[in-house]
Amino acid sequence: MSSGATATVAIDVDFAQQIDLQASLAPLGRWGDDLLDRWDGEILVRTARLPAHGGVVAYAARPAGDLGEPRLEVHIQAQAAEHVEEVASHVRQTLLADQAALAELAAADKRVGRLRSLYPGVVPVLFADPLAALMRSISAQQVNLRWAAVVRRRLAERYGSRHAVGRWQAWSLEADSLASARIADLRSSIQLTTAKSKAVIGCARAQQAGELEIGALRAIDDEQLIAHLTRLRGIGHWSAEWFLARTLGRPRVVAGDLGVRKAIGRLYATDGLPTEKEVRRLTSHWEAAATHAQALALHDLAVAASGS
Repeated sequence: MSSGATATVAIDVDFAQQIDLQASLAPLGRWGDDLLDRWDGEILVRTARLPAHGGVVAYAARPAGDLGEPRLEVHIQAQAAEHVEEVASHVRQTLLADQAALAELAAADKRVGRLRSLYPGVVPVLFADPLAALMRSISAQQVNLRWAAVVRRRLAERYGSRHAVGRWQAWSLEADSLASARIADLRSSIQLTTAKSKAVIGCARAQQAGELEIGALRAIDDEQLIAHLTRLRGIGHWSAEWFLARTLGRPRVVAGDLGVRKAIGRLYATDGLPTEKEVRRLTSHWEAAATHAQALALHDLAVAASGS
């Protein structure tokens, strides 16, 4: 992640709730470095689109404190120093820290309760930029997640902007560059299929047209938002559900996703891989805790797969 150093200012971002920052951030680096959401086990490097700033600000964050008093030591570009509070608010909002609903579910569901005891403070990490979030979904469709990270890295290098912060750097995806991309170039340089290439371009053009403005998306309910997103080429129901959970932080189980199906099958000890319908039935009582419980179940699946 390192590069030539640039001047930075440092801030502390504290969290009032119990959070295991290391474990919560682990999914960002689990399948490789995509240049967009960079976590090497010690330093998190990401970008934030800030309305008041009118652009993109990169930040590097190091977990500090402990489970009971977690905090991130955050460095931002010196030229963005006047936006320190906006950056701190953005960083804080990217972790779904409120676990009250999860605590209630854990008390009622002993299986979820066991996971919460095993992995206290594991919370979902959000992907706040709508275009980048949709690119995550498109890149991961029908391929393994390690290859999806390679695809995003190539998109970032060819169609993104590089942002330096201290000795670190991260990329942001740019709608204008992606919207003007040629399908032939996406196929040859990124190794996307024609269908995925059209989806990438279509989502970028939707961003250009103002159809993915985060404030407007937050203002509509789940079913309206799913209908809005699934009108975009390449965005199906599951991708829209991931957007609800991972970008807006709404309680949602992405029941058709293969990883989620495996995690729920492991959690509830099903005979074989549960279907989407079975996952929805098994998790119907999760309600307001759905996104937190889903993150716990996926974390447990990853720990089991790693042999830790």
